[in-house]
Amino acid sequence: MFQEIEQQLEKAGVSQNEYSELLIRLMDYGVLCRDESQTEQVLYDRFVRLQDLVEDYLSIIGIRIAHDQRFNFVRLFPPGAEVPGLSDHEDQPFNGGFRIRLTQNEVAVVLVLRSLYDRALREGQLDDQGCVLVSIENVTLSLRNLLKRTLPEQLTDRRSIFKRLKQLRLIQLNQELSEDSSDLWIRIRPMIISYVSDDVLSSLLGETPLQESPDGDEPEDLNLTAENDIEKE
Repeated sequence: MFQEIEQQLEKAGVSQNEYSELLIRLMDYGVLCRDESQTEQVLYDRFVRLQDLVEDYLSIIGIRIAHDQRFNFVRLFPPGAEVPGLSDHEDQPFNGGFRIRLTQNEVAVVLVLRSLYDRALREGQLDDQGCVLVSIENVTLSLRNLLKRTLPEQLTDRRSIFKRLKQLRLIQLNQELSEDSSDLWIRIRPMIISYVSDDVLSSLLGETPLQESPDGDEPEDLNLTAENDIEKE
């Protein structure tokens, strides 16, 4: 197998170190967005050249890849995850795969961002990269109107939320939040759709309010998973 990999890398003009760097980055971040940075642009272009080789290698451990060629991003899905646009395997792990657990505040913001993206999509307000530009003030108002919630009072907590969503490549935010960031703008990436489906968004925002857990860290009946939806526990 390794000899075959070496042969394919040689044909593609990619070194083993460059191939390893791409795999490590994908496994570490779980996502690549070409417009995120110069580094991710280089790695994304390398992935395009080696897509079949990367998919074959990761498939050995049950990891699947969703590649959006229109908006130039790649996302990994762990074993057992449901992947948009890909057929499910017949045999699925009983535990449904690894999960990305977010705090209740992060879940609430993701839901609101998804609703804002959906509205902009219907109104044809997406930019060339499929992103939607919204203000922090708009996010705050939508949190209050849709979920009867507010952003945390502490600035460090608010920064933590948006830093986490930026790491997941759900948003682009080029400035750090300050005490007065109501006029700050963020870009919601099209990847938000793979985290919250239309059906889940409708059912949750229409029927299921977020309930705080006793320790205040996790939603009592909701969590955002690596399986592309927010589900009732």
